[in-house]
Amino acid sequence: MGNTRAARGALVMVFAQVVSLQAGAAVAKGAYGDVSPTALAGMRLGFAALVLWCVVRPRLALLTAARWRAAVGLGVVFAAMNTAYFQAIGHLPLGVAATLELLGPLMLALALSRSLAQLCAGLLALAGVLLLAAPGGALPVAGLVSGALAAVCRAAYVVLNRRVGRLFPDWSGLTVALAVGALLLVPVGAVTDGAAVARHPAVLGTGLLVALLSSLIPYCLDLLALRRVGVRAFGVLLALGPAVGAAVGFAALGERLSGPQCGAVGLVVAACAWAVWSGSGGPAPGPADCPAECPADCPADGPADRPADRPAEQGPAGPRACRVHDGAMTRTRGSAR
Repeated sequence: MGNTRAARGALVMVFAQVVSLQAGAAVAKGAYGDVSPTALAGMRLGFAALVLWCVVRPRLALLTAARWRAAVGLGVVFAAMNTAYFQAIGHLPLGVAATLELLGPLMLALALSRSLAQLCAGLLALAGVLLLAAPGGALPVAGLVSGALAAVCRAAYVVLNRRVGRLFPDWSGLTVALAVGALLLVPVGAVTDGAAVARHPAVLGTGLLVALLSSLIPYCLDLLALRRVGVRAFGVLLALGPAVGAAVGFAALGERLSGPQCGAVGLVVAACAWAVWSGSGGPAPGPADCPAECPADCPADGPADRPADRPAEQGPAGPRACRVHDGAMTRTRGSAR
């Protein structure tokens, strides 16, 4: 029962995240005539970091080295991912850009699987990408390259955000990561587009709205969802992205996809749906579902939540580490957690 409730909650969160993210991308793309994608990406991270820092007020002195490494790594990915995706939507329709970005989490999910069905799902997604990049598809190379880079960053984001969610019991990790990303990207945007922002100061309001829709709301929902489901399950739930992106692009920006482009989006979405249907990975077990012999790894009692003075459980052969990964539990004796 706990697993089912967590999975349903995660599904709602991921859907809300996808809608918010695509709506923010549409708002940002509508302002490209005033400032560059890089400047909007910088405003997105800058405003998001400022708002969350004022709300959370992280205590930096209490952060351990491991937490610093995770938060800084996620911040670097934030900067690269925002820049790449905003560049991609400057060249591509939202539905196509979302399709390319989705390939990162999908390939990550497939890499964590060894079944033939998952391999077939990966080949189906690859067919969709080849259809998008086929000669005569009228898609610029710059957009495809930016979309591919965004996909790589998105995969890294899924892994690092899950790690931050496990290491930090509150929102401090996400706050620090957004601040790091803003420190990397805001100065670049100020140098390249400072004069343009001065000529169009209203764009700052657009940047704040983009920060709310594309960063604060999605990232917070991601962090909550990744505490309830594994990396594989989260990756395939993002299959909603291309369809929502195409719908938002059509409704807000009047973007129309060609027949081959619609077919490519459909192939990638079908690949994700196939991966969900055939995959054995489900939501991470809840507290009632973890084995009694492995309490240290229950999601509700993980490394981020366990008091520092409470050691991992000792077994007859010494310290025992239990790892829960997408519903599968592996026990390793004789090694510390």
